[in-house]
Amino acid sequence: MKKSPAISFKYFFYDFIRVTGWPLFIWFRPKRIYVNKKTKRDFKGRLILMSNHITMKDPLYLIVSIGPRRHHFLATKEMFEKSKFTRWLFTYAFLSIEVDRDNFGLDKLREIASHLEKEEMVTIFPEGHVNIEKTKLNAFKGGMAMLALMTGSPIIPIYIKKKEHWYSRLTTYIGEAIDVKSICPSKKFTTNDIKVISKLMEEKELELEMLCNKDKKSR
Repeated sequence: MKKSPAISFKYFFYDFIRVTGWPLFIWFRPKRIYVNKKTKRDFKGRLILMSNHITMKDPLYLIVSIGPRRHHFLATKEMFEKSKFTRWLFTYAFLSIEVDRDNFGLDKLREIASHLEKEEMVTIFPEGHVNIEKTKLNAFKGGMAMLALMTGSPIIPIYIKKKEHWYSRLTTYIGEAIDVKSICPSKKFTTNDIKVISKLMEEKELELEMLCNKDKKSR
């Protein structure tokens, strides 16, 4: 499958904002904190980024923090159905892929997989919705593990630190990538492989959450 084009009318609005939105970088002053030197890597090729979800601004935070690549966010159908404007916003400003949480089937997995097969980056909030409590992560979705196994895409865990004040610096924690190929070299994966990847996803995200909390206490 061919790679996605560098220039496309489909991506015009997203790319326009990305190029002209440099004041956001000055405002947010994004800072990346890596678990170790091994995690300092370029975000190239097919990738699945997974992040905690604490506010509706999280997609914007990730675009500012992880750019300059295009993100293809997974968003629930409820977000698209609020109004014509939100449908337009999620489709063209955030390049979102509409997902029905109650009917997440193989066809939708294949649609998402097609983006990864074009060496694109798919960004996922595995919790499925904004975590209102902000105290612990919600259950992770096995479908995301299946997606990674289907496409052989590494999963990079990211943790967005909650901003204490509106003027606080935007901080994200980057963990070690989950190399699904080392766990399951072939595309013939089992239910157990899905469980192993799902558990790793949760462990990696919790590890970043603990690191973030540790940094807060050390101040």
